[in-house]
Amino acid sequence: MNAEPDKNSAGERCTPDRLLHSGAESGQVSAEDLVLASGRDINPRNLAWAERKLAEKGPAALDELLP
Repeated sequence: MNAEPDKNSAGERCTPDRLLHSGAESGQVSAEDLVLASGRDINPRNLAWAERKLAEKGPAALDELLP
């Protein structure tokens, strides 16, 4: 008898693909989004960093941080 739960049980479902995208393709990426995606705290210094990245690379800056 296996003590581990079945991986295909009704409680465990795959996340739909439409929910796995960053949203960068829409072009609506804020400096705050970039800071959070980088794992940093939201503070003036990190927001300034994110604003520079967005100015340099646009929404693609977010895609570079996400797997």
